[in-house]
Amino acid sequence: MKKLFYFLTILVISTGITQAATDNTITLKTIKDKTIHIVGTEKGFTIPEYKGKVMLVEFWGTHCPPCLMSIPHYIELTKKYKDKMALLAVEVQATPKEQLKTFAEAKGINYDVVDYKSGYAFVEYITQRANWKGSIPLLLILDQKGAVQIVQPGLIPQESLEKVIQDMITQKSTSATKK
Repeated sequence: MKKLFYFLTILVISTGITQAATDNTITLKTIKDKTIHIVGTEKGFTIPEYKGKVMLVEFWGTHCPPCLMSIPHYIELTKKYKDKMALLAVEVQATPKEQLKTFAEAKGINYDVVDYKSGYAFVEYITQRANWKGSIPLLLILDQKGAVQIVQPGLIPQESLEKVIQDMITQKSTSATKK
C-alpha cells in the first residue's frame, strides 16, 4: 500500500512538472487565493499579473533569520514602488498554508506570498533552470519584460536593493522616452 501511495505521489508531482514544462506556464495560488501565472521565457519568465513592473521573486522561509530581516524592507519597498514593482515570496520550508497566512498577517506583509505546496512546481522550475541548491533567501530580480537581471543568494542590503529598483525603473523610463 505504501509503495502504491509513493508511486501515485511521484506520478502526480511529475505530471504537474511536465504540464508546466510543456506549455511553459505554471499556475500558483497565493495564501489569499490570488491566481498567479508564470510563463517561462528564454531570458527568464513573465508574470502577466505584474506586467510592466520590476519583479522581485524571493524564495524564503519562516524559520530563516535573514529572510525574516528582509520582511520590513520588502513591506516598505512595496508601498513606495506600488505601481512600478511587484514582489512574489515563495515560502520553501513547508510551513502549512493556514499557519503561513497567520504569519503574514501578523507581520503585515503587503505583497503576494505563496506556500510551498502551491509553489512546488515553480520551485522545481527554478531549481532546474538556475541549478539552485535550495539555500535561502534567494532573490531573483527581473526587469519589466521578465528578463532575469540579478540572482542574489543571501540577504541584500535595503539601500542596494532600492538602488537596483530605481535604476531599472529609470532605465525603462529613459528607453521609453527615446522611442
